Amino acid sequence: MNKLIENTVEFVKEKLKGAEAGHDWYHIERVWKLSKKIAETESCNLEVVELAALLHDIADPKFHNGDETVALKVSREFLENQQTSENVIEKVLFIIKNISFKNRAEAPENLPVELKIVQDADRIDAIGAIGVARTFNFGGFKNNPMYDPEIKPKLNMSKDEYKKSNGTTINHFYEKLLLLKDLMNTRKGKEIAAERHSFMLQFLDQFYKEWNVS
Repeated sequence: MNKLIENTVEFVKEKLKGAEAGHDWYHIERVWKLSKKIAETESCNLEVVELAALLHDIADPKFHNGDETVALKVSREFLENQQTSENVIEKVLFIIKNISFKNRAEAPENLPVELKIVQDADRIDAIGAIGVARTFNFGGFKNNPMYDPEIKPKLNMSKDEYKKSNGTTINHFYEKLLLLKDLMNTRKGKEIAAERHSFMLQFLDQFYKEWNVS
């Protein structure tokens, strides 16, 4: 591991101490590992991929009153202190700015491969068994109901509606998680996502059977 990546790991671990469990160091570590796994199958700048994976949730807007600039400021300051080249900094910040699901309509066309890789990795960590666990953890953190048959999922929400949404945890599967498989960019990402998507469908099937005491 090169020194810059090593220092970034230590910085992120320290910065995310006490973070909500779905967006803590372990989430970052999984996205970092997934990014490296996907990067093996793509021609890319691995340093940019690793830095963006490590810094992508350094200040998630959900925990900063929706402010999407905090992560960019924190990341730039850290990378400048590490004497990182401006070219690399700009590429990393571009990824952080454009990675999220809610910003997908605003993302420019012809995304760089490094963004595609980290975005796939981040979305993969939102699905499968880990995705189920993270979703219920965050729902509990927000004190959202697990499920209410009377509350239907809100599909095709705008960015503002998505940010303000306080629906049920089960509805989040339909509003986001089940959509992610078809939004993957890379061949490897699609392959991993397909298996995890299948698990979520099985989980939902079992959930409804138990909820309805079938």
